[in-house]
Amino acid sequence: MKTLHLKISLLACASYFILATSAFAQQGNITLNQDKNIDILLDLKKEINKTDSSTERYKIQVYSGNRSAAESIQSKFNSSFDTWKSNLVYEYPNFKIWVGSFTTRLEADRVLKEVKQKFSNAFIFKPKKEIK
Repeated sequence: MKTLHLKISLLACASYFILATSAFAQQGNITLNQDKNIDILLDLKKEINKTDSSTERYKIQVYSGNRSAAESIQSKFNSSFDTWKSNLVYEYPNFKIWVGSFTTRLEADRVLKEVKQKFSNAFIFKPKKEIK
């Protein structure tokens, strides 16, 4: 009796597998109609996000110290990474190199992982005050 149940189960599984592999999904075409100005607006929004200095954004600090070393680190950073903008910021008594303006911590973490390969002391933070 057990062998009969086993044979029926195997037959059911084999039938299901054959039917599942021979089934086809529906195929079709999608036509997207949108205003051409949407692409322009998206590009504008990306530019605004790059220059946004809101305190709600995350930044990466690459260096903190004297001015000449900060300028040297900034030029080294800019030659290594052209994707993210670096800023030389003065907060008494140090000059700091800040990178990016990230909306989420996850986005900043992904960039930090790449930046730490060349600048091991880099870390993520949120500025206390708005940068002008």
